[in-house]
Amino acid sequence: MATAASAPSPSAASLPASATARIGDSEFDRDTAVTRREPGVYDTELSAGWTIINAVNGGYLLAVLGRALADALPHADPFTISAHYLTASAPGPAVIRTDVVRAGRTLSTGQASLFQYDEEGREVERIRVLASYGDLDALPDDVRTTAEPPAIPPLDQCFGAQDAPDHRPVPGSSAIADRLFLKLDPATLGWALGQPSGKGEMRAWFGLADGRDADPLSLLLAVDALPPTAFEMGLTGWVPTVELTVHVRHRPAPGPLRVAITTRNLAGGFLEEDAEVWDSADRLVAQSRQLARARLS
Repeated sequence: MATAASAPSPSAASLPASATARIGDSEFDRDTAVTRREPGVYDTELSAGWTIINAVNGGYLLAVLGRALADALPHADPFTISAHYLTASAPGPAVIRTDVVRAGRTLSTGQASLFQYDEEGREVERIRVLASYGDLDALPDDVRTTAEPPAIPPLDQCFGAQDAPDHRPVPGSSAIADRLFLKLDPATLGWALGQPSGKGEMRAWFGLADGRDADPLSLLLAVDALPPTAFEMGLTGWVPTVELTVHVRHRPAPGPLRVAITTRNLAGGFLEEDAEVWDSADRLVAQSRQLARARLS
């Protein structure tokens, strides 16, 4: 296994040669698009392409809400965004309602909720978000940290869905796998072979399958796009997010990202996942913590 010091520097050339999509013109941008109906109210269509076992991925949903807030607030970049997932979202139409809580010179704060309709036509709130936005390009370059990039082997020594015999290593299959360029560290792949390590760890190279480079909004997806750490702890099935908070620290450089997720405590059927996202310039560009529910039997 490569160490943090000896790991090769990733580059855009590491992505599939056929991948040519750009920020603003990619599947991710189209599927997270929102249309302003009136000030503070947005219509959107949640795509079935970002589902896991029929449920829409929480990171994708956060990116959709994040895009609406970027339009509603005077600042464009999410600095911190916290979401509570109230009920499971389904592919199809949705409405986002936003409120500007405070608009300052360097930070603006807003809240947003995503609603869908049940079978009786009643509006149901799916997610509620509180976020602070700013300008990442205006931040000073001073960095003082003890954090280090995760030690992940080179891309050609890691494995994705396309490397499995049936092309579907994730139990239950998931449409989102086709949207992602995901290569998992073999040290965190025991679950796929029926031999979980027992450790709450998951590490991978991450990108979008169409080659679109990362930006602050796609970082909201990246922190929640890997298989759950619960798999390496010997658990199976859906691990729904209860609450997710993301801190965006820097605008990412082009090229694949490295994502490392750890769980230290599973108790009472709930676990936490702490994620770090590093870019090709070895910068920590995003951090997150989520509380999720685990199926124990």
